[in-house]
Amino acid sequence: MTAPAWQKIHDHVLAKIRAGRWVEGDRVPSEAQLCERFGVARMTVGRAIRELAFARVVVRVKGAGTFVAPPRHHSTVVEIRNIADEIAAEGGRHETEVLALETAAADAALAALMDVRRGARLFHARLLHRDDGEPRQLEERWVSPALAPEFLDQDFTRTTPNEYLMGSAPLEQVEYGIEARQPDGDTRRRLAMGRDEPCLLLRRRTWSGGRVASAARLWHPGNRHQFTGRF
Repeated sequence: MTAPAWQKIHDHVLAKIRAGRWVEGDRVPSEAQLCERFGVARMTVGRAIRELAFARVVVRVKGAGTFVAPPRHHSTVVEIRNIADEIAAEGGRHETEVLALETAAADAALAALMDVRRGARLFHARLLHRDDGEPRQLEERWVSPALAPEFLDQDFTRTTPNEYLMGSAPLEQVEYGIEARQPDGDTRRRLAMGRDEPCLLLRRRTWSGGRVASAARLWHPGNRHQFTGRF
């Protein structure tokens, strides 16, 4: 039996995402573009996109378009450790360099990630954590002002975003994923990494009160870090 037209469009988009051709935050071709490519009516394309959105494969942002959704990582009951406590437990001395602490407007990809409207106000932090002077982790984090209103007032050379958020926005749910990635030049330089050395990238989102509280990208030098856990 021949698959219906909407199914062919659905499978085409899904195949591109599964093959890594379109990744998290990428804009999916518009409905008009898909109509032209497949020679179908807009309602046929609309059915395909609705099915993908329902499955959380894509996210539709009003006025901006359709984007590849963040991956649906398997969530378990995990211990989220404060980097300062982690380093101290290993006998090291934790230091933090604050590279950025600011307000940012959510672009389309961030709006989808944080489940807010495009242009919404977010807090953004970029921090370099050191262990006895050696770069250990580059943290980039976006935070909901509604759930953590005093985030920008914190001295992150004396505390950590993790520690502050645990008190301000009590943890309800965690989504995370770990992957090997080649960093950009600035990340490589900040982490004092070799030319061809990959990073271990931990992506993590947390929820509090039914809303996304924060989204973080935590970059670690691949030859100086490993993830372990028990649950």
